[in-house]
Amino acid sequence: MTRALPLTLAGSDPTGGAGIEADLKTFLAHGRSGAAVATALTTQDSRRVLAVAAEPEERFRARVGALLADLPIAGLKVGLLPDAALVRAAADAADRIDGPVVVDPVLAPTEGAPFLDEAGRRALVEHLLPRTDLLTPNLPEAAILLGCDEADVRADPRGAAERLRALGPDAVLLKGGHGDGERVIDVLAGATPRTFGGPRVAPGARVHGTGCALAAAILCRRLDGLPLDDAIERARTWLSEQIAGARAASPSGARLLPFTPASPSPPRA
Repeated sequence: MTRALPLTLAGSDPTGGAGIEADLKTFLAHGRSGAAVATALTTQDSRRVLAVAAEPEERFRARVGALLADLPIAGLKVGLLPDAALVRAAADAADRIDGPVVVDPVLAPTEGAPFLDEAGRRALVEHLLPRTDLLTPNLPEAAILLGCDEADVRADPRGAAERLRALGPDAVLLKGGHGDGERVIDVLAGATPRTFGGPRVAPGARVHGTGCALAAAILCRRLDGLPLDDAIERARTWLSEQIAGARAASPSGARLLPFTPASPSPPRA
């Protein structure tokens, strides 16, 4: 029997460090093949995004439809969506998948203009978030989705996570990697709220593609049958190991994750 596959809908990163390339590497690191459809072609290096060219909606829908009709797709990870039309198309794809949907809302680069305009943000809230099992924004992305200052999110991350959950997703993991301090604290708002903490592995380092990899790793752990909090815990542990490996390989400058294999999940009871 063919093992069920995860599908990623995200931008294509020519460095291989983020987007669908990072997602496919993460799937493989967790022992799974995966399928991918690009939402956009980006011009970028490991430090900045220079340009984004959106995939035409008709072609995007055709490619996704062909995969869903042919392959045993069991879960979906969504990343960069460059316009409202592709947001709606991704939401329609989520409706056709009987499995977890993890959305990493790649809304803006570290430097530069947002990827998604206001019409796209509204479409994300209206069409995709109600179909989302887990939303994984960082602090700046949370502020964009909520229409507030990032300082407000930093001041009350638990409250911000709950406000994001009220927009539709079953659960929200508000990531603290953009925060300050020696520890990274992620806040989970869901049926069982909790926090996840750990030391900042590479203080001051700019490691490319961590958000993509974390969301894809969580999806893989969910497909392994783990409950959400365990899936997040194991995915965070794996990601910390990748960041440490990138730091060791390149002590200075921009770093790409090594995407080394993850330890297998325990067998389901």
